[in-house]
Amino acid sequence: MEPQVGSILEGKVTTITKFGAFVALEGGGSGLVHISEIAHTFVEDVHDFLQAGQAVKVLVLSAENGKVNLSIKKAQPEGERRAPRAPRPAAPPRPAPQPRGGRPRAVPPPPPSGDQAFEDKLKQFLSSSEGKMADLNRSMDGKRGGRRRR
Repeated sequence: MEPQVGSILEGKVTTITKFGAFVALEGGGSGLVHISEIAHTFVEDVHDFLQAGQAVKVLVLSAENGKVNLSIKKAQPEGERRAPRAPRPAAPPRPAPQPRGGRPRAVPPPPPSGDQAFEDKLKQFLSSSEGKMADLNRSMDGKRGGRRRR
């Protein structure tokens, strides 16, 4: 027997996939909770919100041809938001890319602790910007199509 659309049921998470989670419903049967129906916030990884074997309340969105679509976020009030279990570890910093066929780009030193005046910061920015533009123009000269004008 298919569950009635609009009813709230209890279930247990059986399988977690990258696109959602399958939930075994009380009284038999199972359904899919799509990743967009897990929480009121953006869900990048389902594992941050659900675990296999976890008991959940779900709202039946549709039940056709044996396929049952479920929603966890619509079974909860809007104010009750699930927090992720733990933040994901940050990715290690990537090394700065090196320009092709040239010398490595000079990296400007980090600015001092904030004692610098606005004019000094502006001068530093302008000089680094001019250097970057000169490097860019130099690298683009050979890549432009057509002849150079005299």
